[in-house]
Amino acid sequence: MKIVILDGYSANPGDLSWEPLKELGTLVVYDRTAPGEVVERAQDAEVVLTNKVQMTAEVIKQLPCLKYIGELATGFNNIDIVAAREQGVVVCNIPAYSTASVAQMVFAHILNITNRIGHYAELNRNGRWSRNPDFVYWDTPLHELAGKTIGIVGLGNIGWKVAIIARDFGMDVFAMTSKNSADLPEGIQKTTLEGLLSVSDILTLHCPLTDSTREMINRETIEKMKSGAILINTGRGPLVNEADVAEALRTGRLGAYGADVMCSEPPSADNPLLSAPNSYITPHIAWATYEARVRLVDIAIGNVKAFCEGNPVNVVNA
Repeated sequence: MKIVILDGYSANPGDLSWEPLKELGTLVVYDRTAPGEVVERAQDAEVVLTNKVQMTAEVIKQLPCLKYIGELATGFNNIDIVAAREQGVVVCNIPAYSTASVAQMVFAHILNITNRIGHYAELNRNGRWSRNPDFVYWDTPLHELAGKTIGIVGLGNIGWKVAIIARDFGMDVFAMTSKNSADLPEGIQKTTLEGLLSVSDILTLHCPLTDSTREMINRETIEKMKSGAILINTGRGPLVNEADVAEALRTGRLGAYGADVMCSEPPSADNPLLSAPNSYITPHIAWATYEARVRLVDIAIGNVKAFCEGNPVNVVNA
């Protein structure tokens, strides 16, 4: 059996090991694969692993040996699962491996915005505190999280974790969720999107990207938010209209935007969010802690082993 990893570098730049896959077959690992190289590289593979490389219907139909596609992530929108099912190809993903890491990034953004640690550390490297006549200085607003209201769009694994952390910070927690109110922990209140927009000092996005959620944050919905509210997006870039968010930051309608995802990755150099005031963009690294990547690789290998044994797990196109 031939196993091909099309874009292994992002998950494993060399500090982890794919070695256990060699026990299952011949392994070929590519750091990156361009769209035009996919069919050639995967031509005689029975197992293909991909993170962001597109496995379209056209590609899948040209791979007669293919039996299994392993997504090296939770989201699998880069794989045409309908075409895979029609061709008898099993598709598996890696659920919940990065929950703690992504929730941590949510609060890294929130705390950076409210406390501006990086800002002050950089000023002090350049002597600002050393020149100060008083024992203290600040040139940005500083805010406690306790008593503030956080609105969470989506209470899956990550949204749930964010809610629990927020509650421990002493925040009032509201969520838009399909879960029943009776099933929510004490201190987490269910509401609608309209409700979240109106009450949230901080709004954080944790829902899937669908036709109904695409650009759910736009000029119209921003106008319904509290003036100066903070928006956090570690979900999917297209959940927001980036031009509208950038404009809201320029006018002060939004207080800040913290995001780990963008509509196009990497973003174009002229993306308005890269130069907008109070816009804090990290390069899609919330999932990339060492601990989360260890889990990712372990689960990816376990998925392939289970498939080879005839009992596939984490199947998304059954």
